[in-house]
Amino acid sequence: MRLYLSSYKLGNKPEELVALAGDGRRAAVILNALDNYSETRNRFLASQIADLAKLGFAAEELDLRKYFGRPEELKKILDEKDLVWINGGNTFVLRRAMKQSGFDRLITERVKEDSIVYAGFSAAVCAVTSDLHGLEITDDPNEVPSGYEPEILWDGLGFIDFAVAVHYKSDHPESHLTDKEVEYYQANHIPYKTLKDGQALIKQGDEIRIVG
Repeated sequence: MRLYLSSYKLGNKPEELVALAGDGRRAAVILNALDNYSETRNRFLASQIADLAKLGFAAEELDLRKYFGRPEELKKILDEKDLVWINGGNTFVLRRAMKQSGFDRLITERVKEDSIVYAGFSAAVCAVTSDLHGLEITDDPNEVPSGYEPEILWDGLGFIDFAVAVHYKSDHPESHLTDKEVEYYQANHIPYKTLKDGQALIKQGDEIRIVG
């Protein structure tokens, strides 16, 4: 299992992502967490592909909406990738996109067999926890873009067994809400870690470390 979980964008140690990927340079960029914000989505798409290209990755967008109800087709695309880079946005929207496309099942298989790197920031980090309760403080669970099913999914992918509060004590518009999210975890005795913008949590095998 190889995870690169950044609080914001690539973080301060992008060379760690390069090292984690090894020789694999084929990347898919997923921006479905921003499907309700087309202008912001387009801006992040351009910037993230450019930033990954600077690191030597051949990156292209993978829009999960095109594969809603078509997991077999999505599998063919994922089989050709060495890394997925998932943009921030609304965690609940991202989780819906993962389920409706079958990405959640497919990426779980690939990650467990260690044939792909799961990477990204903000919502991408939150989506790999086991339970999304507490995230309603920072993300609206009732945000439903066109074509999405309205059911709120509270289960994450379960790649890590603790919550992660991103944008902690950072110069980010959600930082003050992150403080309330941390209070929720503390009040409910939920194990958690915090990430400041610039930091990234890396999981390789059983080893977990924070860099940046």
